[in-house]
Amino acid sequence: MESIYYVMSWLCHRTCRHCYEDRFRPYHGEELERVVATARSAFPKVIANFPKRMTYFENGVEKSGRVIVAGGEILLDPVRESVLYPALELLHARYAQQGGVKLIVQTTGDTLRPGIIDELLERNVWMISVSGIDSFHEGLETEPAQQALVTKLTGMFQAAGLRPFAPIAAETGEADETQRHYQFFGAQPDSWIGRLWPRGRAMSNCLSTATLEDNFCNRWSGGLNFLRSAERGSEVSIDPDGNVFPCCAKTKRALGNLQSESLESILDRAAKSPVYQAINAGQPQRMGLTFGWTEADFLEKSKRVLPNGAAYQNLCIGCDAFHHEMLPAALVTL
Repeated sequence: MESIYYVMSWLCHRTCRHCYEDRFRPYHGEELERVVATARSAFPKVIANFPKRMTYFENGVEKSGRVIVAGGEILLDPVRESVLYPALELLHARYAQQGGVKLIVQTTGDTLRPGIIDELLERNVWMISVSGIDSFHEGLETEPAQQALVTKLTGMFQAAGLRPFAPIAAETGEADETQRHYQFFGAQPDSWIGRLWPRGRAMSNCLSTATLEDNFCNRWSGGLNFLRSAERGSEVSIDPDGNVFPCCAKTKRALGNLQSESLESILDRAAKSPVYQAINAGQPQRMGLTFGWTEADFLEKSKRVLPNGAAYQNLCIGCDAFHHEMLPAALVTL
């Protein structure tokens, strides 16, 4: 597979108003212990069910894929050394003799310090991806504030020998395998995620500007080509419990769970379903055709009223409705 986006923990130091997942937030006391314990217990079993080779083919050439580990904020003290570091070591050891893997750590950036960068590089991290450069993050509301953080981190990265890299979504796969990289991105209006997924606090705060024309399924980090695991463009998303999804936005029902089943078997089963075939093709409006939902039905189900009373319509809402109303029964027919 070309890419696995592995959210290792729900723990975050922020409660951003644009976040697609309500569970990304600060935790304290017994609740913090539970969240950390869940991540620590899950990751060895989850990684054990990753693909045997983390590679894909492009024009007949086998290339190393990538595993993006993220949170929440995966660099926070409670999870950095007890979850992230051993997971990175496990991933490197798993693929070192199996075609290799590019390890990417995604962070909001404001928890980084030089010592942490060194520790990541010691664990064979190929790229540090800073995802919090936008006005939704507290303290970064203005462009000068965002630039100040970028300038500070750039100095740290370059001192550690890292070089800038293009956004993940535009990666060509031709980069020097031995060079380490850094990148910056965020939910800027003109970015690939700028309109915001209709999920979590982004929806409860009425921040998503996506319309029916914004087909998140038919793009990177959507479901497009997620079943074509041997080819360029394949990616799945995994949550801290090991649940597998065809997109980062997450369907309302997981494809399976990596604590108990291999990713290969999960994808083989999904490939037999017309529901997931439609998602794989980037045409979610067709996921219900076999089960009596026309495309017109799906589009009608893609409508909802926001908390502020505004009308909203996006294909992700129709996908949610189908999963809620039809998918359990539909899966029985497979």
